[in-house]
Amino acid sequence: MERRKFVLGMSATVAAGVCLPSQAQQATKQKIGYLVASSKQRPAIQKYRQAFVQSLAGFGYVEGQNIVIENRFAELDFGRLPSLAAELVELKVDVIVAAPTAAAVAAKKVTSSIPIVMVNAGDPERRGLVDSLARPGGNVTGSSFSAGLEHFSKAMQLLREAVPSLYKVGILLNPANPSHADIADQIASTAPSLNLVIESFKASRKDDIEPAFVAMTQSRCQAAFIVADALTGSEAALIASLAAKHRLPSMHQLGEEAQIGGLMSYGPNITDQFRRAAAYVDKILKGAKPADLPVEQPTKFELLINLKTARALGLTIPPTLFVLASEVIE
Repeated sequence: MERRKFVLGMSATVAAGVCLPSQAQQATKQKIGYLVASSKQRPAIQKYRQAFVQSLAGFGYVEGQNIVIENRFAELDFGRLPSLAAELVELKVDVIVAAPTAAAVAAKKVTSSIPIVMVNAGDPERRGLVDSLARPGGNVTGSSFSAGLEHFSKAMQLLREAVPSLYKVGILLNPANPSHADIADQIASTAPSLNLVIESFKASRKDDIEPAFVAMTQSRCQAAFIVADALTGSEAALIASLAAKHRLPSMHQLGEEAQIGGLMSYGPNITDQFRRAAAYVDKILKGAKPADLPVEQPTKFELLINLKTARALGLTIPPTLFVLASEVIE
């Protein structure tokens, strides 16, 4: 009889809409929007997401248990970012993680209330993402790609050291990326002091890349400077093969691009920035406001040298660069 009363009581409770413990846990899952401009099939993008999820777990957030991650990948179509960001807003996510610059800009345009953690964003102050790095002031915080645009000039100096006879450099830019025009201006400002001539070439989709390299060769460029972007990262293998075909030593910002065949790369560790994004998410979910969380800037830049590519191009890398290198790829 007592058992029957218990069962009936439980049935009545469920019928009355009272959640059982497992249902209550399900109801309290927090939603994280994950907005990325690149393709989800790109190995580096998978690695970045894995680093983010693993770092979240270190703070006690386990995907599928107490958090839900709503993934949105633009697949290199920057025009899709605003609608994908709007989808996340409609889902009432608790926070949006957005990478890189264009994704963060798209997210900010569709919401001023949902916290946004940007990752790998270029010059967030100039892009209007934050009031200042120390006091973001709005609903956006996170990490920037660099401590300023000067590191692009430093990368050009390193390329100049690797190719002493260098005179003319072609810069591969994506006109759809809001930060690339500023980067091109910064690089151009450094050129006279290095006795270099700079010319820009544009690629906003895969089919633009090969014609850009053909144009570089026709313009008598002696090296290629590949500005970091979702497109150039996704097409790193194609870019490396075209640089080799046209005998153009290449400088990149992403280590993966040097590993896949580019001559050199100089930039921050992007995987670490995704790990750090989890720390921002943790603070925000615990009540911190993005306006009060300073934007992090990379303090360490890694130089990777692909020695195999250097040999194929007939280049002798000077010892001074080997001393600076974080990794030499044989």
